[in-house]
Amino acid sequence: MVPELRASRSDSRQPGPVGAGSERGLATARWCAGRGWPVHPLAPGRKTPAGNCEACRETGHTYRNCACPASGRWCHGFRAATLAPARIEEWWGANPAFGVGVACGPAGLVVIDIDAHAQELPGRDRLLPGIDISAGVDLTGLANGFHTIGVLAALRGAQSPARDTGTLRVRTPSGGLHVWYRAQAGQRWQCSTGSGGGRSLAWQVDVRAHGGYIVAPGTVTEAGKYEPVDEVREPAPLPGWLALELERTGHLPPAQVPVPRTVPPRARQAVLAAGGGRSVAGRTLAAVLAEVADCAAVPEGAGFSEKLNRAAYTAGGLAASGYLSDEEAERVLTQAAEHARPGQERRYGAIIRSGMSAGRLRPLSPGGRR
Repeated sequence: MVPELRASRSDSRQPGPVGAGSERGLATARWCAGRGWPVHPLAPGRKTPAGNCEACRETGHTYRNCACPASGRWCHGFRAATLAPARIEEWWGANPAFGVGVACGPAGLVVIDIDAHAQELPGRDRLLPGIDISAGVDLTGLANGFHTIGVLAALRGAQSPARDTGTLRVRTPSGGLHVWYRAQAGQRWQCSTGSGGGRSLAWQVDVRAHGGYIVAPGTVTEAGKYEPVDEVREPAPLPGWLALELERTGHLPPAQVPVPRTVPPRARQAVLAAGGGRSVAGRTLAAVLAEVADCAAVPEGAGFSEKLNRAAYTAGGLAASGYLSDEEAERVLTQAAEHARPGQERRYGAIIRSGMSAGRLRPLSPGGRR
């Protein structure tokens, strides 16, 4: 059943309605979605996403440009997470044994995943990455993530997330703890696992954020149930000290500034030539094709879709007036679009078809007048 408190539905801290048995997953999914947390199915009795369809299991297939989520399938795990009530009813209504995963990034969540695994203690440099623990410090008794996150908090004069009674905390079947926090709007905290290579917060402490998911409270697996702790059922804002630690350890990458790409002169000239630059109609088309081709210099924010749509609209009008064939128009438009945004045929193909269809309704004269 959804987090194990049968409170009245008017109590916003606690989930309702509470389901039992086969209704548990559906009730949990409804409860999460009601808080704005997109959900996706987990395999029955597991904490991993439900399997993809056969097409999505083929070698080389990725979630990019996959049509399955748009057609109502839950392929690719958290990337298919949804808030749509109808889809939630369909997925869990037909598959009541499904567990529930929450896509952390779209939900605006940062979850501190504290483990208590029986593992050999790693080197001192891996206990709290970036913090020097001298050989004179006695590590006797330090055995898991509860200890390392506690030491980190103590060093910062703060309370350990494991003891934060002001936010949603969920006990895991393995004895760990998920501490749920709400990220500040616009911050895209990144995931990490343990204290291996790359970003990490502490040994046996994972971070679930953008690019990951968390098991919803109330979900039951073969290992046991994800049980809420105490009465709080809402994530509190991410504590300031913890945000600073996450930033220090690389969980908030600096904003990526697009680096302009130079449009090779030969490639640009080829696009212009394809537009038929000698005639008046050709020059009209070449001008708008050049705007599309120039988008290659800016990976994002160049207005590519708008410029391609305008070029397709122009080409459609010229084709309707008989100045070039539909096939020739599509060919030069595709050539310019592929140069600007290689490998995105699904995206630019739809823009070309739509723009040309609209342009054909208004024939274009050689001077660019309709």
